[in-house]
Amino acid sequence: MKLILPSNWRSYLHEEVSKPSFKDLVRALTLAYKNRIVYPTPENVFNAFKLTPLGNIKVVILGQDPYHGEDQAHGLSFSVLNGTKVPPSLRNIYKELAADIDVGIPTSGNLEQWAAQGVFLLNSTLTVEDGQAGFHQGWGWEIFTDEVIRVISQEQPHVVFLLWGKFAQEKANLIDDSKHLLLKAPHPSPLSAHRGFFGCKHFSQANEYLRKNNIEPIRW
Repeated sequence: MKLILPSNWRSYLHEEVSKPSFKDLVRALTLAYKNRIVYPTPENVFNAFKLTPLGNIKVVILGQDPYHGEDQAHGLSFSVLNGTKVPPSLRNIYKELAADIDVGIPTSGNLEQWAAQGVFLLNSTLTVEDGQAGFHQGWGWEIFTDEVIRVISQEQPHVVFLLWGKFAQEKANLIDDSKHLLLKAPHPSPLSAHRGFFGCKHFSQANEYLRKNNIEPIRW
């Protein structure tokens, strides 16, 4: 098993991936992929990094960990592979999007077209085991992805961070809010979407902020 971080990120994260904690993580993942069913496939673990180079990032949407069912996770938070049923949280994201900026609800749950435009779809934990939600939390991914958030905050100007739910909002201390826009709302899960995610208007607010800073808005 080989995890390859794209070269456009490597120089910013070289120190992080050289740490003993990251090497321990890779060793544990190598065994997990060999002996159990792990999602996403190794070549898709860094998919968000491949599709959205650091210099292209306009918006960050932070998730917790990948979907744990077959043919779902492919390395982008909240996104699923083409042909897979749209999960409930993403369905609610689409509902808010349609209400906010008056677009049709997509039939596919694949968010690669967002990623290509500069929406960095980052999970805090990048792998999971089949049917075991959160199984790889605490393995070391959070150390790595916290550093990723810090790097984005330091290196990129005027990024919109969409922090949905308590877990994502706890990452706010990694972000310089004097140079970026932090938008917070409850998680889009069916358990919490009605507590303020619906009606948050984050998509229009994100584009308004980008336009104000002479950055091309996202075609949601």
